[in-house]
Amino acid sequence: MKFTKITASIGPNCEDKKILTEMVRSGVNVCRLNFSHDTGDVQGVKIDMVRSISKKLGTPVAVMIDIQGPKHRIGDFKTENHYPLKIGQKFTLDTDETPGDEHRVYLPDMDVMKSLSVGDRILLNDGKIELKVDAVFDDKIETTVIRGDEIWSRRGFNLPDTDVDTDILTDKDKKDLEYAITKNPDFVALSFVQCAEDVANVRDFIMTRTSHPIKIIAKIERPNAVKRITDIATAADGIMIARGDLAVEVPFEQVPAISRHIIRECRKLNRPVIMATQMLSSMVHSEFPTRAEISDVANAAYLRADSTMTSEETTIGDNPVNVIETMNKILAYSDKDTIENPYDWSRIDNVPENDWSRSVSSMAHLNKAVAIVVFARDTDIATQISCRRPDIPIIAVCDEDVTANQLCLLRGVFPICDKYLFGQRDAFNSARQFGIGVGKLVIVDDDKISLRTLE
Repeated sequence: MKFTKITASIGPNCEDKKILTEMVRSGVNVCRLNFSHDTGDVQGVKIDMVRSISKKLGTPVAVMIDIQGPKHRIGDFKTENHYPLKIGQKFTLDTDETPGDEHRVYLPDMDVMKSLSVGDRILLNDGKIELKVDAVFDDKIETTVIRGDEIWSRRGFNLPDTDVDTDILTDKDKKDLEYAITKNPDFVALSFVQCAEDVANVRDFIMTRTSHPIKIIAKIERPNAVKRITDIATAADGIMIARGDLAVEVPFEQVPAISRHIIRECRKLNRPVIMATQMLSSMVHSEFPTRAEISDVANAAYLRADSTMTSEETTIGDNPVNVIETMNKILAYSDKDTIENPYDWSRIDNVPENDWSRSVSSMAHLNKAVAIVVFARDTDIATQISCRRPDIPIIAVCDEDVTANQLCLLRGVFPICDKYLFGQRDAFNSARQFGIGVGKLVIVDDDKISLRTLE
């Protein structure tokens, strides 16, 4: 029984219902659908498929839609389509829509033009090219090449020093989100969040269109988001550490420390956190992961992340089921490694000793309980207990599918949607569904906490 969950990105190589069913059987808890790559109606078919598989297997599975966000791109170049940029040369980004060359290229985003300042950096080709802004005009940005490489048409770029004054939702995002809301997803992941206000704006957008309780996951990809992690995590319902863009915008050696800091901050604030990007990337074409990748997945479990995530490994990988089986094995073993992964509820900074969820975890630990059973009207109680990271399962009995689905993301939480068990407050039979036949149970029912023995 693994405690750390698996969020799997769903793409061309795992859209077959048989393959996706085997992935869920092998350990997938959350299915991520990336709206950067497919239109809403195509993604809608996948959402229906996930719901069908979940019902068939009798296993809660969450659906997360990932909105593209304001991804900035340069324009096109002339017939060559790409040019080398050399260190020290001058290069201009401007409002001229004609194809560019080795001296200039079109910059479609006026929001970027207005936001850049002298000294700011512009990173292209995943950071292989670095431009430093020398001068800012109404119709152009003059730069010097600090780090050179070939520059290609329509490449995205990153602005690590700049807060871009732009809406978190582009026109495409609004259209995608409008459609996705009709399919009642469990989570919406927001790309390129810069501040808590971005999260609030999207929440308002959703709440004016549906009463379905969709939770918002803020993706941390920018240095300014790292600096504002407390405010952003407080505004959101969870955090994704998107290490791909993050490692472009901050020095790569800082990413592990930043990840650790974010995980601990989320635990203080009772927010789940997902570790993402290149966790088993060699398995796009390889049957086995590298030793470093094995350690990376295990380290996410040791750091007590709620979930690890696959990207290309499952969307375009040769064997998505093998990827999930491999990740599941690593997590299951690492979660049980009590030497490297000690019970540490007492070491979380700024969690008061009289915090009720900490008391529940302490009670379970001191009485050597085999499980905590929570009767969950919503996700709040189970989330708070999960963030204390007890070393035993948290069985969450729900009466609504959406509650059970959303609890799929939380570390150590095993949801059941059963109206009868919920109505009868039947903790014993709930525990037996997970193979627990004997031992002490800590039972949480609203504000009532009790200790009972299952024999």
